[in-house]
Amino acid sequence: MFCGIAQKSARSAGRLAASSFKASTSSTRASLSARSLHATAPRRNAALNSTATTFIRSHNKLAADVATDTPFFIDNAFQQSAATTFVDVHDPATNHVVTRVPQMTRDELEASVASAAAAFPAWRSTSVMARQQIMFKFVALIRENWDRLAASITLEQGKTFTDARGDVLRGLQVAEAACAAPELLKGEVLEVAKDMETRSYREPLGVTAAICPFNFPAMIPLWSIPIACVTGNTLVLKPSERDPGAALILAELAREAGLPKGVLNIVHGTHDTVNFLLEHEDIKAISFVGGNKAGEYIFTKGSAHGKRVQANLGAKNHAVSLPDCDKNHFINSVVGAAFGAAGQRCMALSVVVLVGETQKWLPDLVAAAKNLKVTGGFHDGSDLGPVITPQSKARIETLIQNAVDEGASILLDGRGYKPDDAALANGNWVAPTVISDVTTDMTCYQEEIFGPVLVCVSAETLDDAVALINRNPYGNGTAIFTRNGAAAERFRRTIEAGQVGINVPIPVPLPMFSFTGNKKSIAAGGASTFYGRPGIAFYTQQKTVTALWRGEDVVAQKADVSMPTQS
Repeated sequence: MFCGIAQKSARSAGRLAASSFKASTSSTRASLSARSLHATAPRRNAALNSTATTFIRSHNKLAADVATDTPFFIDNAFQQSAATTFVDVHDPATNHVVTRVPQMTRDELEASVASAAAAFPAWRSTSVMARQQIMFKFVALIRENWDRLAASITLEQGKTFTDARGDVLRGLQVAEAACAAPELLKGEVLEVAKDMETRSYREPLGVTAAICPFNFPAMIPLWSIPIACVTGNTLVLKPSERDPGAALILAELAREAGLPKGVLNIVHGTHDTVNFLLEHEDIKAISFVGGNKAGEYIFTKGSAHGKRVQANLGAKNHAVSLPDCDKNHFINSVVGAAFGAAGQRCMALSVVVLVGETQKWLPDLVAAAKNLKVTGGFHDGSDLGPVITPQSKARIETLIQNAVDEGASILLDGRGYKPDDAALANGNWVAPTVISDVTTDMTCYQEEIFGPVLVCVSAETLDDAVALINRNPYGNGTAIFTRNGAAAERFRRTIEAGQVGINVPIPVPLPMFSFTGNKKSIAAGGASTFYGRPGIAFYTQQKTVTALWRGEDVVAQKADVSMPTQS
């Protein structure tokens, strides 16, 4: 509501900020013209083929004039790349080609960073109040385009439309929280001695970059765009090459909200683009969310190139059931958290630890999982859609088979599933799968499956369950289901996961806090600093200034050569 109240003045404030920005960047752009015009080939203007009211609403094969190549975004304009290498983006429910994503040329990537570098001096000098007004408008536009963003996610990523709207919401909440920038960016002051005070300031870093995963095409870009930009940085963002559409819509909305040219640029590509961002001397910080192999590489290489890096990695999240818990709430919570988004969440509850007599509840859990509707995300009543690619499907099915080969029991097998709709026959379908009799040395327990697969292990006591979880190398999240406050408190105190739910299946904090995974769920030596006050800290650097203004109107007769005592 607060953001809505201020919305009326957002447009004029955005125009004012853009006007002052344009005037103050002319000399900077001139000095960088050799770099910003490094892409000598003429650019071909492009545009998005959707609006807030006109967008794809089905899995029907796109017409040839709709399924165009994905543009990149530079200087507040969409441009077609001169690339010769492309990655096909498929609708996971049908495997129809939706678009092609370019591996942008070196010249185009250089131009994108040069644009962000040229934009930084004026943008950092734009008042925080003007930046806040742009953020108010950005929030309002995201709400206006909510369904459009969700539809893009359903088409390219495979989530159900309802779940895709949730993806947008959790990112929108970060943008809303960023409207509090004047409060979050306040410094401190202390009179440390007579006539002497020390002040602290938070200043932006410069050009920053974000490398985003496929599983949250709107939420993860919105972990970076609002906070990086409202703190005065410029941002070069690389969405996943599997589902870039939502990020491009967000760029369009940021432009409409009044974000000046160059403050947000969107680039595309795979390994070459990632390495370019990690190595470029003008980029001061990198934000990454994704798997452990890529994340450790990005953290190590980015740090070696002198960049500040935040990297959120993999997970193996456990849910513990105690015999005194609300059985119905436990089963519904675990089934929703394990199979929602086809299990493609870093906070999915992929392991259930059945304590004591709750081991007898497995048939009820399987029945609830079997009751889920698996079909295209645009279809009414869909509970979960396909996984992202045929390769992901094959990997998940291999891990299920490994469980069988290693002695586990398959209580519900989702392999070979086909929806009733024949038009979806070629999709990447894996239905809910429940594996029991699992031990912690099995592959299905040790690896992050990242699919609709629930692994079930047993423990005799709460302490046994805690010990089992704490031995796991990951520490993203966990949950306990109980009516016993003392048991819940013991679990909270002794568990090592960074995000704990008590009767809450997916305890991801809202943006007034921060994402707090630990252990191998963050890059070694790094920290979880996404959104909240830690997010503000990541995108800013502190400056302290100590000043002496003597009250006496006298001139000192002799210099003081001893170490100041500040007393």
